[in-house]
Amino acid sequence: MTLIDSMIQIRRLSDPEIPAALELAWKVFSEYESPDYSTEGTEEFRKCLHYEEYLYGIDYYGAFDSSKIIGLIGIRSNLEHICFFFVDGQYHKNGIGTKMFNYLLENNIGNIITVNSSPYGLGFYKKLGFVPTEEEKTINGIRFTPMIYERESNGSDL
Repeated sequence: MTLIDSMIQIRRLSDPEIPAALELAWKVFSEYESPDYSTEGTEEFRKCLHYEEYLYGIDYYGAFDSSKIIGLIGIRSNLEHICFFFVDGQYHKNGIGTKMFNYLLENNIGNIITVNSSPYGLGFYKKLGFVPTEEEKTINGIRFTPMIYERESNGSDL
């Protein structure tokens, strides 16, 4: 375990913390994902961050370095579908995304999880054990590959 990893706390977000988490999602999306998207796709993602009907029913979890939110994972637990998964670029390659996913596995969800991976996140999701279920699609300018994660039947994770 690295020093940075030992200092990171993962927990469910309170309602007042969600706007800052969504701002983090926009910051990371703009820097790392938007270059792979059309203007239409970037605008569509921005709109979903403010669209109450889309945001309704998402459970949010955050990674914190002290009191600073540095990671977000949002999941529709009724569907076991990850909607948001972002880590601040300054913290990439430190295992924080993996730690967040493992926290989710330990505390929230069942045996099957789905995600629509951006081109940027595809390799990361594959390392977690997700597999593509279809080829890449583009809807409203949003590029994604549908993926699935299935826990092993013996109950072990990853």
